[in-house]
Amino acid sequence: METPPLLPPRRQAALVFVFITVVLDVLAMGIIIPVLPHLVLGFEGGDNASAAAIYGYFGLTFAIAQFFFSPIIGSLSDRFGRRPVLLISIFGHGLDFMLMALAPTLAWLFVGRVLSGVTGASFSTANAYIADVTPPEKRAQSFGMVGAAFGLGFVIGPALGGLAGEVDPRLPFWIAAGLCLLNTAYGWFALPESLPPERRSAFSWRKANPIGSLGFLREHGEVFWLTAVSVIWNTAFWVIPSTSVLYAGYRYGWTERDVGLMMAAIGVGNIIVQMVLMRPAIRLLGEALALRTGLGFAIAGMLIYAFAPVGWIFLIGIGFQAMAGLMGPSLQALMTRRVKPDEQGKLQGALASAIGISGMIGPLLFSQVFAWAIGAGAGYGVPGAAFMVAAALNVVALTVAWITTQRDVGAS
Repeated sequence: METPPLLPPRRQAALVFVFITVVLDVLAMGIIIPVLPHLVLGFEGGDNASAAAIYGYFGLTFAIAQFFFSPIIGSLSDRFGRRPVLLISIFGHGLDFMLMALAPTLAWLFVGRVLSGVTGASFSTANAYIADVTPPEKRAQSFGMVGAAFGLGFVIGPALGGLAGEVDPRLPFWIAAGLCLLNTAYGWFALPESLPPERRSAFSWRKANPIGSLGFLREHGEVFWLTAVSVIWNTAFWVIPSTSVLYAGYRYGWTERDVGLMMAAIGVGNIIVQMVLMRPAIRLLGEALALRTGLGFAIAGMLIYAFAPVGWIFLIGIGFQAMAGLMGPSLQALMTRRVKPDEQGKLQGALASAIGISGMIGPLLFSQVFAWAIGAGAGYGVPGAAFMVAAALNVVALTVAWITTQRDVGAS
């Protein structure tokens, strides 16, 4: 069940390559976060409630594509290796951003989101890459490094996107496209393959479809329940990309620049947790308790977002939400321990497909709750209702995680 680690110098070099790849990929995606909702808002003539509802369908479109294509891409990476899958997906993102930069209508933006979902395998494949080159006892820290790369991209991306969006709302899409193409060129010359031919497995359509991939998770009982934790938590997390931009503008009067800087603050908090606190937290708590602790912070962060009457109190919630970052790498490490070396790609593809379910539910759920809260339900005075729902979902995730990881706590 354990993956043989590569020799230390080669492993460290591979981790550096993955870190840079994830930073550039997240940077490209983060750039468009502050401007895409406003672009939709412009197409809707400034109607906040209508824009919130439509933006939820954008997330749903992305998630449906992820649901169907993630297990295929995960299985392809087990068959042909991680490197070609990473390069193709990043290049596809670049083409997608070009399309969105030129999109004359909402329909073209929807097409762009479909392409993003199809090619959005870089994170799941990067996680499989980490599992290939890292021994099981060090995976939580290595997954934390990927989380820190995610945070670094979020520090620079939304801030840059907010500033560029004030010049031209389509400029961030061109910048994102350029970064993706640059990342593809970098990976072509610098990224080594992590999965040798003798550890590859045959491609199977039976397991490379959404139903088959979920069946793969059911075959590994505890992995199935840990995946349920991930799906519930990711569903709750969708409240941030789905509603926070419009929520902050509606409730606190924040501009694109303000939202970009807020997203950058989230990234800084994530980097601190992943790079500074993750290693001692795993050493002190173990992976299972770190998972539970992270979910506890997620609940607190969502409640602060929901009830913050002014912007500076909302910002306090960022610190709690950053501490929630303890759960992601811990959860990944617990799951990778429970499957074989030649199944890591299938695991990550199945996990991405399952998380795609959360992407189908979350954006639509939270955008509609927010639209109701500032529209038909405005008389109830609960503009933060979407964050309240997210907090409740995290309570469910914590309950499932608590039950599933009992033996892990005893072994730590």
